Amino acid sequence: MKKAVIALAVSLSVILSGPVLSTLASATPAPQFGSSKEDKTRLLTGKVLDAGDNPVQNAVVYLTNTHTRSVKTYIVGPDGTYRFPALQPTIDYEVYAQYNNRKSGTKTVSQFDNRAEVYISLKINTKADAK
Repeated sequence: MKKAVIALAVSLSVILSGPVLSTLASATPAPQFGSSKEDKTRLLTGKVLDAGDNPVQNAVVYLTNTHTRSVKTYIVGPDGTYRFPALQPTIDYEVYAQYNNRKSGTKTVSQFDNRAEVYISLKINTKADAK
């Protein structure tokens, strides 16, 4: 009986040391419950617009991490777009734009919003107040 068990063990070791083992070793387990090793960060993009929906060139967009209160900035180009990649999905962020001492409303990117890409338009009234 011992010889049969030893022979079986040797046979399995020979079989598994060939291409079968390398295939088994390189196989990746299937993700369970939607989890995977993909990047779990989020991307925030948007545009800074005036009251007429025209891009506001050179506006500064401020992004605040509400947990650490750290601030990142982005100066928009001629098309008015901004981009903040690699945001943590478990943290709320506040975003607003400023141009010539005028500020847009503050918008929130919530941790409860599960979108991987969030788009937010920020409007600034660039016209001088009529007196």
